[in-house]
Amino acid sequence: MNKKEFAKRRQQLMEIMGPDSIAVLPNASVATRSRDVDYIYRSDSNFHYLSGFDEPESVIVIVPGRPHGEYLLFCRDRNLEKEIWDGYRAGQEGAVDQFGADDSYPISDLDDILPGLMEGKEQVFYTMGNVPPFDQRMVSWLNHLRNASRQGMHSPTEIIELDHCLNELRLFKSSNEIKAMRRAAEISVQAHIRAMQFTQPGKWEYQVEAEIVHEFMKHDCRSPAYPSIVGGGENGCILHYIENNHRLKNNELLLIDAGAEYDYYAADITRTFPINGKFSTSQKALYNIVLDAQKAAIAEVKPGNHWNQPHEAAVQVLTEGLLELGLLKGKLKTLIEKEKYRDFYMHRTGHWLGMDVHDVGDYKIGGEWRMLEPGMVLTVEPGIYIRDPVHLAKKWHFTGIRIEDDVLVTKTGHDVLTQAAPKEVDDIEALMATARH
Repeated sequence: MNKKEFAKRRQQLMEIMGPDSIAVLPNASVATRSRDVDYIYRSDSNFHYLSGFDEPESVIVIVPGRPHGEYLLFCRDRNLEKEIWDGYRAGQEGAVDQFGADDSYPISDLDDILPGLMEGKEQVFYTMGNVPPFDQRMVSWLNHLRNASRQGMHSPTEIIELDHCLNELRLFKSSNEIKAMRRAAEISVQAHIRAMQFTQPGKWEYQVEAEIVHEFMKHDCRSPAYPSIVGGGENGCILHYIENNHRLKNNELLLIDAGAEYDYYAADITRTFPINGKFSTSQKALYNIVLDAQKAAIAEVKPGNHWNQPHEAAVQVLTEGLLELGLLKGKLKTLIEKEKYRDFYMHRTGHWLGMDVHDVGDYKIGGEWRMLEPGMVLTVEPGIYIRDPVHLAKKWHFTGIRIEDDVLVTKTGHDVLTQAAPKEVDDIEALMATARH
């Protein structure tokens, strides 16, 4: 993203805020992995969305209409000795020149400067609860202003949740954001293809994961968008399985849920395929039910349809298929109304996708499912999970299948960003057969 993109976002936020207001947004803190070892730092998504600034100990302050500059960035000052150990800092000059701040101050001056910026404002846009230590500072500044009212200071009278405003902005992707998401999708597709080509009985789940991560990093993705799920056999029935430490067995399926993060934007793909390269008859029967359900759900992604219509379409096809195979018994309408399918399909069909893999944005407005609109991006990911129900035939046991793609809502319908990842039975088998020769 370029400086113009970030400036446009800040302008959109200020239009929502209106006059006599101020927005305050602290960045994420450094997270400790163990003792004196930290995780690789990643900025808070909202913070990056507004600034592109990726250093800890930083705070964005936006003051619409301020004559001396509306966008202020508090950050660490330059310190050559610390930079030798921990890396480059932008400092106040870099915050202005590189990141478009109208003005910048050392983070150590925040207590002295911010209360004065809030004085006289009617509304503070800030989200309580995201950074509890910062909440305490915010409360102390507000209390200071209230206590000084007898000296003529005017304190803000309303705190408005900043996240809610930013969530709605982030829900609709710009052309630059869509470009980044396409790239994340392309890289993730190649990683899934590489995983299919590598997989065979006797390999370990973490070895497959290593192939995926290698493909991500080879193409400028420093990190997965989320911990990769590589679940062989019954591990594919664990929705958030991330141990990835079992050996792959012949005649079982492998479920991989993995996506790259490119320039702060996530992809999210799931593919399920046979470890030995060939679906059994029972595996193929279940797999095609999930595939048909996904196709039916994707067909419902278009402007004018509401959020839940893809889920409803998936549930219809899944239930019909389970009923046809004898895994469910009864009347179709009754099974759907009583949600009997949830014994095999217990999650929703998708979620918003963007800077976070489970991205921000309301799913309902006024208690009603919101309508799909161009610029929204969502996942479509139905599945079937059979652990070991005693009343089912053994051929169905320990089978987990999910198929997931990333779908952009367009003006005329939809665009499947991850379509190039093989998911037809014949395509998967052909790819894996070629890799073995």
